Amino acid sequence: MDKTEKRICWYSSLLIALLMSSPRFLALRENGIIAHYWHFNLAELIFQLLSSTTFCYLLFYLNLNRTSALFISHNSKKYTTTFFLNFGVLLVFCLTAGIIQRHVFFSTQLRNIYWSGYFSRYVLSGFLAGILIKIILLLRESKRKDKENEQLKTAYLEAELELLKEQLNPHFLFNSLSTLSGIVREDPAKAQHFINHLSKIFRYALTQAGNQLVSLGNELKMITSYEQLLVMRFEKAFQLTIDIDEKFNDVLIPHLTLQPLIENAAKHNSATLAKPLKVKVYIAENMLVVCNNLNIIAEPEHSTGIGLANLNSRFSILMHHEIEIEQSAEYFIVKLPLNI
Repeated sequence: MDKTEKRICWYSSLLIALLMSSPRFLALRENGIIAHYWHFNLAELIFQLLSSTTFCYLLFYLNLNRTSALFISHNSKKYTTTFFLNFGVLLVFCLTAGIIQRHVFFSTQLRNIYWSGYFSRYVLSGFLAGILIKIILLLRESKRKDKENEQLKTAYLEAELELLKEQLNPHFLFNSLSTLSGIVREDPAKAQHFINHLSKIFRYALTQAGNQLVSLGNELKMITSYEQLLVMRFEKAFQLTIDIDEKFNDVLIPHLTLQPLIENAAKHNSATLAKPLKVKVYIAENMLVVCNNLNIIAEPEHSTGIGLANLNSRFSILMHHEIEIEQSAEYFIVKLPLNI
């Protein structure tokens, strides 16, 4: 039994004992019916309360303690054996307490009346304790099932998130290697610079791999390295603007949120000096917004749709809200819900 169950058992035992001994208080009325059969004796009442409380708690302990024979019998669905074991405990305790009370306090009641009343009180106490024991066992079972369901849910979510990340990283890697291949032929020194920033991005992805949620500040630092990759690819034809107050740096978002959005903007839009690709990242109405102007490529690359689908899945799981996508003739906007 845990501490909470022990408290419940003690309180329940005391309550049952008080309930079973309540008729004794009626003996305080000298002209009452009970006073004709039993004279009020405070010491005897205290003994009866203590013995009844101890008996009830003993039943709780024997039936709820995971190492006891009664609990093991009940858990093995040997209900008949459990009943007779409990009844045996009741008889032993009833006889022991009854004999002690009768000889110590010199009861004047007739033997048959005394023992029938004593036995009835213990049977009723055992019955009430049995109901509460069943309730506690049902609560235990419900708690166990809830814990198992939570563990299964957590394991499922972690597996799903890892699968989504595995989809994302190869997608980004293939695009980066394709760009690097072109730069190496044109400018080896620039290629070295490209590799340095690429390593920072993958270092961030790997070091934060165990964290499903990361701070917005760390995510923005990674994006500055990714910006350099795109600047080396498009030069002045690509412009990234980040307009986010530092007070939002500790806000948590799913790992690798911004990179796929900026990557999609670069993949599906042309970028020229005459019509540069402009991406802006800002916060509005408790949402992280990534907006880019549209310079649709006449023959865009084949898209698997992994980027946005991946991002939407992760936000649904971790933030419990889906992303919002808006597109006009001039802009493509993705709004990401934040828990602010």
